[in-house]
Amino acid sequence: MSSDDVMRQLREFARDRDWGQFHSPGNLAKSISIEAGELLECFQWDNVPDQENVKLELADVLTYCYFLADRIGVDPEEIILEKLTVTGDKYPVDKAFGRSEKYDKL
Repeated sequence: MSSDDVMRQLREFARDRDWGQFHSPGNLAKSISIEAGELLECFQWDNVPDQENVKLELADVLTYCYFLADRIGVDPEEIILEKLTVTGDKYPVDKAFGRSEKYDKL
């Protein structure tokens, strides 16, 4: 399934429920953070969390990310690729390979 199909279905889902009125950029950003906390909670006491719960919480995070991207008028895949380029410049393979230090410490 393409991201266009996903976005179309998300828009339809929200429209059918009249939820767009609640999808301000601020509310969506808050929801991303809340859902990310719930995703993190899956790992709180268990290094091998229930995979199904992880998938469900990750889906919630991604859903709100897609809604926010749509609300602010950006293409999620496009901004990911743009950021990947920026990050690649900060972390060139020859300096960052196998290392976790921040770019200014490489």
